[in-house]
Amino acid sequence: MHIHPEERQALLRLARSTIETNLGLCAAVEQPAFTSDLFRKPLGCFVTLEAAGQLRGCIGNIEPYKPLLEAVRDNAISAAFHDPRFPPMTREEWPTISIEISILTEPKPLEATSPAERLDKLIPGVHGVILTRGYRRATFLPQVWSQLPDKRMFLEHLCRKAGMEGRCWEDPQTQIDVYEAEHFHE
Repeated sequence: MHIHPEERQALLRLARSTIETNLGLCAAVEQPAFTSDLFRKPLGCFVTLEAAGQLRGCIGNIEPYKPLLEAVRDNAISAAFHDPRFPPMTREEWPTISIEISILTEPKPLEATSPAERLDKLIPGVHGVILTRGYRRATFLPQVWSQLPDKRMFLEHLCRKAGMEGRCWEDPQTQIDVYEAEHFHE
């Protein structure tokens, strides 16, 4: 997937103006000034907010169930006001916020028959990973590899994020799916 610079800027402006409108800082959401097949295509995406380099909100959808423009708008609102890890965004902190958008490829099962093969097939920095067992599910975007470059540590942290034991990724009942993401920021 390759997202053109104009499309990237339009999506970032859409996310920023959506949050600003919800904060009462502007009157209307700034829609892209041009059309793009990419904007109408259902794609998974995440909107990540940072304040001074620290995570301030991150919400997204893995499955491509709505057009990208709608997903960016909805995920921007959710990241700013509904991420359960943070209080809702305020006008006062808004000037310190930077936005990153990640557009995802469709997830695919990581085909492996053993824990060693699972580790071998993971590509740090490229693969986003989804762990699923029963009703528990969690994902890390590919960017998380920069903080957790060790494959075992990455998977153990993801297991804990899903509310499972740290070695859940070794269990054949735990499904592992991978995807790639093109991410860009302001």
